[in-house]
Amino acid sequence: MRLTTVSTILIFVVFVSGCEASVKTGLDNINSYRHLFDDKRVGIITNHTAYNSRGQHIMDVFRSMDNVKVVAYFSPEHGIRGVEEAGVHVKSMNDPNCQVPVYSLYGKTLKPTPQMLENLDVLVFDIQDIGARFYTYIYTMSLAMEAAAEYGKRFVVLDRPNPINGLQVEGNILKPQFATFVGLYPIPVRHGMTAGELARMFNEQGWLKDSVKADLAVVPMQNWRRRIWYDRTGLKFIKPSPNMVSLETAIVYPGLCLLEGTNVSEGRGTPLPFTQFGAPWIDSGRLAAELNKLNLPGIRFRPVSFMPVSSKYKDQRCKGVRIFITNRDLLEPYWSGILIVDKIYQMYPNDFQWKTSHFDRLCGTSAIREAITSRSSLEELREGWQADLKSFLQIRNKYLMYPN
Repeated sequence: MRLTTVSTILIFVVFVSGCEASVKTGLDNINSYRHLFDDKRVGIITNHTAYNSRGQHIMDVFRSMDNVKVVAYFSPEHGIRGVEEAGVHVKSMNDPNCQVPVYSLYGKTLKPTPQMLENLDVLVFDIQDIGARFYTYIYTMSLAMEAAAEYGKRFVVLDRPNPINGLQVEGNILKPQFATFVGLYPIPVRHGMTAGELARMFNEQGWLKDSVKADLAVVPMQNWRRRIWYDRTGLKFIKPSPNMVSLETAIVYPGLCLLEGTNVSEGRGTPLPFTQFGAPWIDSGRLAAELNKLNLPGIRFRPVSFMPVSSKYKDQRCKGVRIFITNRDLLEPYWSGILIVDKIYQMYPNDFQWKTSHFDRLCGTSAIREAITSRSSLEELREGWQADLKSFLQIRNKYLMYPN
């Protein structure tokens, strides 16, 4: 018995010593904001990621609150349990485990309807984002904010960490003509903000439809600093979607997601989505060597082969590379992703194919694809977006809630 106790203590000490902070999520802090919920009928936009630091899910936390009645749940892409694949429409349902209706916001509608909101007073958002512009949870949030503003409902965001830290910002600003559900607003691919900070920005910048403004409240975290990566928070990583399997995946995702807009497998249907990629027509050794010659900061490549069980090239042998992160603080994932696409295009012009509209939507511009196909200077293109990025950073500063 004594040995078990000592071992437990040692394990705990090792775990805590690897953390910069014991971060408390917004969900942890709701008792300090009870006035937002007391005597209110509440709807909750959430999924399987909404746990507090004590391992309690938001459904259980709100059920235990006196004078609060949960009347509806709302599910984003991938469903309330986070098991549906990307792009698959989710159906609304009456789940006996939830005891109230679960309305889908990734099916017949992306935005709550008047009927969905008529019996509630407050709409709560609590979902773990991963820090990339094209991850759809932040747009589920913004469209729900619009609906809350239009129908006179308070909107509350329970904040969570940006897992890939809140310091580094990277990429071009999305152009309005490329606005879709994988990018609605003029922000860069890696925005370095939390969901709560983004909600404040979307609201105050007048970016919601018809410039409506929600009655917005953000319940902040405690002990999170912008420099902290998720594995330094003390919180358990729960994969936010089926292919976001680890923090390493999230780190490379802002760049490797661009492969979705091509006929190169981004590793979906394998245990290592986004950290490995390839196609049947690639020479893995040659591609790894050419990518390593680029000397991209914080990242190296090794040859690999894999066979996806779903998605592109299902049940076909793909040859490609595996990504190894050598210094995540130096890594520029979006820029690396652009150069990876460019290198594959140059090496395999007869095999490589664009999914043109999707690639441009992910980039928020057609200029990147056009520069690659015309062999124009990508460095000059990158230099050209710095002025817009600088302007964004000035706007962003107004909405940041946490120190470095």
